[in-house]
Amino acid sequence: MSSARKLRIGIVGGGFMGRVHGRSALVSGATVAGAVGSSPAKAAAAAEATGAERGYATLDELLAADIDVVHVCTPNNTHLDVTLKALEAGKHVVCEKPLATSVHDAIGLATAAQEAELVGALPFVYRYHPMVRELRTRIAAGDAGIITSLHGSYLQDWLAGVDDQNWRVDDETGGPSRTFADIGSHWCDLMEFVTGDRIAAISAQLRTIRSERGGVAVHTEDLATAQFRTVAGVVGTVVVSQVAAGRKNRLYLEVSGTESSFGFDQEDPDRLWVGRRDASQLLTRDPDTLSAPAVRVNRLPAGHAQGYQDAFDSFVADSYRAVLGDHPDGLPDFAAGARSARVVDAVLRSHPADSAWITVDND
Repeated sequence: MSSARKLRIGIVGGGFMGRVHGRSALVSGATVAGAVGSSPAKAAAAAEATGAERGYATLDELLAADIDVVHVCTPNNTHLDVTLKALEAGKHVVCEKPLATSVHDAIGLATAAQEAELVGALPFVYRYHPMVRELRTRIAAGDAGIITSLHGSYLQDWLAGVDDQNWRVDDETGGPSRTFADIGSHWCDLMEFVTGDRIAAISAQLRTIRSERGGVAVHTEDLATAQFRTVAGVVGTVVVSQVAAGRKNRLYLEVSGTESSFGFDQEDPDRLWVGRRDASQLLTRDPDTLSAPAVRVNRLPAGHAQGYQDAFDSFVADSYRAVLGDHPDGLPDFAAGARSARVVDAVLRSHPADSAWITVDND
C-alpha cells in the first residue's frame, strides 16, 4: 500500500460518511490534505472529523489545491454538481451513493469520468467482505448447480420512530426514492455481483409508514418489497425497510441452488452458510482455507472479527490502486452507479402502476 502514500485526498462533507472515508484514506496510506464542510464556518470541523490537514471554505478552493482524489460525501442532490466540477478539474472521484438522483444524471457522470479517463468509484462496499468474495467464487465454479431463486432483505430501524428525522427523508435533498435507493441498491448490487446475473424486470410495492415527520409531509418510502426475474430467468424477492424495529443494519442474501444454497448475513460477515441436502455447514473466514479472491480482501487472521469498516478500507484501497494504474477485480465504478440508478428508476415506475412489471435497461 506504500504507493498510495503519494496520493493527496480531498473530502467534501464532514458528517458520518465523511469520517468513514477519511479513516479509510488514512489507513490506505494516503494524505488527507483538505476537507470542505457544509458551510465555510464548518470547514475546520470538517477537517477535524475527517483527519484532514486543513479545512477549505469552498469546493473551488479545494479543487485548486494539490489534490489527486476527491471524496464526495454530501447530500444526494449535490452529487451531480460536485462530481462534475471535480472531474472537470482533473480529479479522480469517489462518490457516495446514489451516484445521482436520476438515471440521466448518473449516466452522464459515468460518461464524463470515462471520457476524462479518470477513476470514478462508488462505495458498494459489501462486495469487499471476504465471505462475499468466497460466495462469488463458489457460484462461478458451479457449486450451486442450477440457481433456482434469489431472496433476502435489508432491514434497519433508525427511522421507525414518529420523531425520527434526517435529510434523506426530504425528496428534494435525498431524491425521489429513499429506502430502495439507500439500502435496496446495496442488496441488488451485491446479488448481481455474486451471481454474475442481472435483474431483467422488476415489480415493486412502496409504502410510507410515517406520512409526516416534524410537521412536514413525507413523500419518500419507508419500506419496499420487490419481486424480480433475472436475465438468466431466475426468480427472486427482496424486502427493504428503515422502520423494522430491532434491525440495525441487517442485509441478508440467500442464493438457492439444486446442489448447494448459500446465505450471507452482513451483521455476521465472518461466516457463510452453505446448505446441502445431505449436510449443511457454516464456513468461517480463515485465510488458510479461503479462495484466492477472498484472501485478497482479507485483512485479519482467522478468529479476529472483520467488519464494515474493514470492507470500506479495502474498497478505498482498491480505488487508489485504480488511480495509480491498477485494475483491481470487483471495484464498483460509476458504471455500477448508473446501473443502480436504472434499477431504482424501474422500482419507482412500477409502484404507481399497481406493481406493474418494468423492464430494466441492461445496457
